[in-house]
Formats: sequence, C-alpha cells, structure tokens
Amino acid sequence: MNSKKPQGLFHLLPYLLIGVYFGIVFTKSEVISWFRIQEMFRFQSFHMYGIIGSAVVVALLSVQWIKRTNKRDLDGEVITIPPKEMGSGTRYWMGGTIFGLGWALTGACPGPMFALVGNGITVMTVAILSAVAGTFTYGVLRSKLPH
Repeated sequence: MNSKKPQGLFHLLPYLLIGVYFGIVFTKSEVISWFRIQEMFRFQSFHMYGIIGSAVVVALLSVQWIKRTNKRDLDGEVITIPPKEMGSGTRYWMGGTIFGLGWALTGACPGPMFALVGNGITVMTVAILSAVAGTFTYGVLRSKLPH
C-alpha cells in the first residue's frame, strides 16, 4: 500500500501544461491540418512522414531510456515495459488498417483531435466520442476476440 498522502489535482498541472504545449506544437506544425493528412495519404508530401518518423525516433529513445534507468511513475513504482508477443501479427495489421481508415475518414488521429477541439473545430468531439465508444466496445469484446 502506498503511504504517500493524496496531493489533489495540483500535481497534475505540469502534465496539463505539457498537453497545452503539444496542442500549440500540433497547430503550428500543421499536424492537425486535414489537408496535410490528405497529402500524406496521397503520397504528395513528406511533411507528415517526417513528423511521424521523428516521433518514432523520440519514442524509441525514450522507451530505451526508461528501461535502462529504472524510471518511476507518479506513485514511485518502477516503470516496467513487458516485451511484445507478436504472434502471427494479424492483430497489428488489422488494427493498423482500422486505425488508418478512421484517420483518413476523420482527417485526424487521436492526439490532434483534442488540439482541433481546442482550436474551435468542435465537430471533432464526435470523432473523440466515437473513438471512446470503439475502445469501450473492444474492452467488452476483448475476451471473445482472437489474440
């Protein structure tokens, strides 16, 4: 049992500020632009591929840093990242295809959807609620699906 006293919501303020910062970065780099996303899916521009590639490199380095330095979470527990079990890989290409179709249809992936709402594109709340509903549905059906 954790003996730390509850800190209220104030200790989450840095994460809120980081989220606002990323929203500004997404807006200024045009990651939330429907036109940029369409260019990417039509292979007309390197812009989004460069941003995604940069994010993959940063994520790879960050995960390796977390693993090698035994970083801790907010509760002081060591962060553990279990190895992936690839299996046949079917779930990855199927999930990726569904994710990509949703991305192409809405013109936004999950992170930028919140930035779009913050920029006044309130219709994206429909996409966010749909993503939440899809995640909930998966949670309900997970035990019945092949893994």
